Amino acid sequence: MRKRFAEPKDHWNWPIKVTHKQGVRCGQMIWMGGQTDTTAEGIVNHPGDLARQTANSIANMGRVLGEIGCDFADLVKLLCFYVNDGGVQEADVLAMIAAALPRDARPAITLVPVAWLCYPGMVVEIEGYAMRGEDDARLPRSYADGTGLSPLPPAFAPALRCGRMIFVSAQSPVDAAGHLLHAGDIVAQTKQVMQQVGRALGAFGADYDDVVKINRWYVGAGKVEDFEPAALACAAHFKEPGPAATGVPLPRHAIPGQQIKIEVVAMLGEDGQRLKRRHVWPEGLWDWTIHLPYHHGLKCHDMIFLGGQVSLNQKGETIHVGDMQAQTRQAMTHIGTILKALGADYRDICKITTVYAGKCGYDELHENLSVRSSFFQEPGPATTGIPLPVLAYPAMSIEIDAFAMAEPDR
Repeated sequence: MRKRFAEPKDHWNWPIKVTHKQGVRCGQMIWMGGQTDTTAEGIVNHPGDLARQTANSIANMGRVLGEIGCDFADLVKLLCFYVNDGGVQEADVLAMIAAALPRDARPAITLVPVAWLCYPGMVVEIEGYAMRGEDDARLPRSYADGTGLSPLPPAFAPALRCGRMIFVSAQSPVDAAGHLLHAGDIVAQTKQVMQQVGRALGAFGADYDDVVKINRWYVGAGKVEDFEPAALACAAHFKEPGPAATGVPLPRHAIPGQQIKIEVVAMLGEDGQRLKRRHVWPEGLWDWTIHLPYHHGLKCHDMIFLGGQVSLNQKGETIHVGDMQAQTRQAMTHIGTILKALGADYRDICKITTVYAGKCGYDELHENLSVRSSFFQEPGPATTGIPLPVLAYPAMSIEIDAFAMAEPDR
């Protein structure tokens, strides 16, 4: 499919040469890599200042949108990673983002608290997705009213539908007043959150069977026993073959006692009919330590979603232990294998989102960024790279999500 790429003049950039671009427009979708308050030479502006970095990151996003003929009114989803040592309230972060957005923007949103970001002094990174018609016409959208969902300020949508796409903001286990439910119990919180996800989907006539991608952000220390109980509680809501899935451990959530939040993307025909999809699990690919209904990749209409790809074997054991570059190559190779099974390749990728086990530092990011970038020809997809203390399984160094687009199957 034809693509347009955004790389605004004098925009922030990485201090190493990469193939990635700031934004990609393909079909009705616009994909933007994580935007930061950084110079064209890769130096962080306003170190440690969350409010100023947030405002400037959103301003940078506006420049990316403008480069490919869009604006903030086209936004459908924001994913915000922000540094939180336990002293930052989500309501304050939401207020900062809302203050930077124009009134005609009302995207779904997910906030992910992290211990640090990739470069010293960086405290926020925000990626975004937007939609506009291929004829440049605005696309109508509808919104869930928020009843029974995690409360959000009016600037954000608890869930929205645009065309075939449904974006559900990350749901937290809280009541209408924002009070935490089932403190410290990750299984009960997972069940609560999935009920909320079901309500959000139901607002558009959709259900769990329409989900194409699910992300779980859970509190964990990189142990199998952290991953499995909530993974099974979440998976119980899906038939096999299920959606593409990613599960990422965090040191904490903003509310003490909160163990998990979950976001989903779903697709439903504009006539309300379920859309056909094709799932793949190529022979020889890695597996989890428990049986889950998810598949490594699926194609629905012109959209391709991959679950987070890692360097594991078929028993859920890490391979290439201690070698970030080898694990990155292995994950990227898996991505190519899955795309091939769906009739696509690396050229069809529009966006990758990477989490990696590492500390804050230029070298930590560049060690895997340079490998990821090498799999793409210029101009390459949008990208985001987020360091975390640990990942889901012991000795796992990297996990890479990929979103691609290709002509619908006949």
